[in-house]
Amino acid sequence: MEIMKRILLLLIPVLLTACSPIGKYQSLPEVKAWEKDIQEFERLDSTEAYPESSVLFTGSSSIRLWSTLKKDMAPYPVIQRGFGGSRLSDFIVYADRIVSPHPCSAIVIFIANDIIGAENDKSPEEVAALFRGSLRILRKSHPSTPVFWISITPTPSRWKAWPRIQKASELIKEICDNQKNTYYISTTSAFLDEKGLPEKKYFRTDMLHLNDEGYRLWNEIIKKEIRNIVPVPETVY
Repeated sequence: MEIMKRILLLLIPVLLTACSPIGKYQSLPEVKAWEKDIQEFERLDSTEAYPESSVLFTGSSSIRLWSTLKKDMAPYPVIQRGFGGSRLSDFIVYADRIVSPHPCSAIVIFIANDIIGAENDKSPEEVAALFRGSLRILRKSHPSTPVFWISITPTPSRWKAWPRIQKASELIKEICDNQKNTYYISTTSAFLDEKGLPEKKYFRTDMLHLNDEGYRLWNEIIKKEIRNIVPVPETVY
């Protein structure tokens, strides 16, 4: 009997890992494909110094392509950690390596690729579960740091998937509303025209990624929400 107890105690961590979202996704080739990007982040972490008042921005291509982020967010210093067309199922695997090395004043996340109108889309419930799991990981190293989730932008190229995207967003907002120091930044209404359709003037020719005008609008909304919660640093060290 005692031997069985010991075996069970040894197996529990293994079983928990296998059943967790990380265990489900970490061995997938499409998740492993981001390893070089994450290693590049780790290289930057070892060579660059970031103030503790920095706001860490992470997520998918809209974060990576935000070329004016440093200027737009001033006087907040920033750490920019966007990687390609990543999904929450990628982020949950790499979240600890991306975020835990950095003392920071806030963490801002934008990820929009789990529901795109494809056959292999996740359900809104799966997306929400991945967000909850990612938040749990972030809280291990940053238990009280403000975490902001930027709502998924309504884009012309993915408009057919919008009802399911909106449902996922509603579920994520509910999670944010019920967690301490966790905030949902809604941008949806700003990107819709008077007919309730995506405003094309804010997007590049792919009708997916923001253009300069789109980033100006995005920044206005996001920065306002951050300033409501995070004190503006007086001095950057």
